[in-house]
Amino acid sequence: MSDPVVIARKEGRAGRITLNRPKALHALDQEMCELMIDALLAWREDDAVELVIVDHLADTRGFCAGGDIRMLQESGKAGGKEAKDFFATEYQLNTLIEEYPKPYVAIIDGVTMGGGVGISVHGNYRVATANTTFAMPESGIGLFPDVGGGWFLPRLDGELGQWLALTGARLKGKDVLAAGVATHFTEDVSGLADKLAGQGVSALDDLEQSATGSFAEHRSEIDTCFGKDTVEEIIACLEAGGEWARKQADMLKTKSPLTLKVAHRQLREGGKLSDFRDNMKMEFRIGARMVCTENFIEGVRAVLVDRDNDPKWVPADLASVDEKLVDSFFAPLGADELTFL
Repeated sequence: MSDPVVIARKEGRAGRITLNRPKALHALDQEMCELMIDALLAWREDDAVELVIVDHLADTRGFCAGGDIRMLQESGKAGGKEAKDFFATEYQLNTLIEEYPKPYVAIIDGVTMGGGVGISVHGNYRVATANTTFAMPESGIGLFPDVGGGWFLPRLDGELGQWLALTGARLKGKDVLAAGVATHFTEDVSGLADKLAGQGVSALDDLEQSATGSFAEHRSEIDTCFGKDTVEEIIACLEAGGEWARKQADMLKTKSPLTLKVAHRQLREGGKLSDFRDNMKMEFRIGARMVCTENFIEGVRAVLVDRDNDPKWVPADLASVDEKLVDSFFAPLGADELTFL
């Protein structure tokens, strides 16, 4: 028998969840989400479990590189049912984590993207390391920054979230702490999970809890330009800036025009919400529709299947993405709306 893709057990004071799908950099699939939900529900009322620790199998690359994008693409070609089922399960997991009544500690040692962000950033504590690489790269494949991106990204300082969402910029090491994505940083993660299981969250007390990011010198341009009301205005502002800003503009021009406009609105709407569940309902509406678009199917083809990195975006440019099209992704789904555990 093969090893389980999620290893859930009780150790000391803790419920421990270890991701175990190393060949896929522990990217989430339906089974992994279901196993995590089962464990969290079992431990929620278990007095022997004081905290939850989430990490990945030792000596393997990546904390969690995202979700099963190839499955989403294949499902999108066939009407999207399997993709919608996956989103429903994953978003239920994200919501369970955000609402969890016990301390939830994610040790994000390695690649943490997409779905990996969703199972970490909504918890109380996120420990980054020198190996951590964070990104929400969905604009490069025609998807959108889901798994609660509409909630946590606009709540980062200034317009950092909009910058990260639209450009897919990568943060590494202490930058992850400086941005507020992580709450703690350590150079040496060895033994930390065991220490947490023995001592509880006090094991985090000696870790770094503040840092200055390498992006700090660009904060004025980030906040000014990415605070604009439209994507077109963001690009125009960046093009009028310095060398770094112009590079950001060039980056945006390679991304999916549809994703850029949908994500921009997603973060603006999510930033106004007061209930995490409302945000996840919004994202489910977007996701259920986005995976079935020619745009997403083409983005995955170009980046992950044929790997020519030359997607033919549909629509091809920002001017062709009108407000009615953007509105359509946010419209209610009726009987198919996301439900919660």
